[in-house]
Amino acid sequence: MRTERVGDLVFGVLGAGEEAGSGSPEIVLVHGIGVSHRYYERLHARLARTARVASIDLPGFGGLPKPHWNPSIGDMAAALAEVLDRLEVRQAVLVGQSMGAQWVTELAVRRPDLASRVVLIGPVSDERHRTAFSQGIALLADILREPPHSNLTVLTDYVRCGPRWFGAQLQWMLSYRLEDAVAQLTMPLLLLRGARDPIAGLRWCRRLRSRARAARLVLVPKAPHNAQTTAPVAVASAVLDFVAADVVDAVDSAHAAHRTERVDPAGPAITDVA
Repeated sequence: MRTERVGDLVFGVLGAGEEAGSGSPEIVLVHGIGVSHRYYERLHARLARTARVASIDLPGFGGLPKPHWNPSIGDMAAALAEVLDRLEVRQAVLVGQSMGAQWVTELAVRRPDLASRVVLIGPVSDERHRTAFSQGIALLADILREPPHSNLTVLTDYVRCGPRWFGAQLQWMLSYRLEDAVAQLTMPLLLLRGARDPIAGLRWCRRLRSRARAARLVLVPKAPHNAQTTAPVAVASAVLDFVAADVVDAVDSAHAAHRTERVDPAGPAITDVA
């Protein structure tokens, strides 16, 4: 992994899109609060078979230096945009999980030239969980549902992050209104939710879908919050299907459909359920 510095913000870049040949779709993966590219490893590898993939570690996470100030969602998005400019990324598929959903949405709103599509996995913060206490309860419920390998990856990254930096960024996560931001997106949106996710509820994801101009909601049966780790084949299938779908014109259509789908966690088949 190489690093990119924007002022005193240090980003990590893994892959930078060199895996697949020219003409392949570009996909940028952005992690959530407390963690790093490590919980994207399975999804990254799967997507890299047919796409050019870059996993980005944000400042203060994944062992990167912590700045001496607390950058907001907008600050992080602006700095991330500069990193993608250096990587010569244009019209990429921006994928964010958990708090990463906030960073990539804000980035796509500010710099639509960087994003052809946006994918949000387990987006936060659900209206039911906008206090630190409520988030903690939901996180505990999710830990009990995640497999050991997922918990080990996340918890070791939490230790590297540390409580001070986690708490500083948490205040931005809880105050950011994702439902307002997705309404400003000018490109298609895919919402991915594990069916057993206690952090990003189904009603909340449906609300995000209804607020966006053109959106799909895909459910991964049996998966908890970190669906990209527990069901990478299903998540990769949903992302690549979304990339290949001819939905760009739907953004400007007055009758763009909002769809809910269910994806097989063990394979690529997607079935329309609503």
